[in-house]
Amino acid sequence: MLAMANLTLVYGLRLLPSDEIAAVGEAPIELKNGNSARVTMHLLEGSREQIEAQLKQSIDAFFDFFPEI
Repeated sequence: MLAMANLTLVYGLRLLPSDEIAAVGEAPIELKNGNSARVTMHLLEGSREQIEAQLKQSIDAFFDFFPEI
């Protein structure tokens, strides 16, 4: 079995009043090699419990894309 490289999960969280959001874009990332990458931002709405449930489901689904991790 090959050893996996160390990985970094990039994410951000912020709570705002739902009626104040006009648009959500991508967040830029600068890499040490001079390249850049972008992170798609996701929007979750609802009560605290609903947001927590959606976030947990989203994280589980994200890692389903990478079963080798």
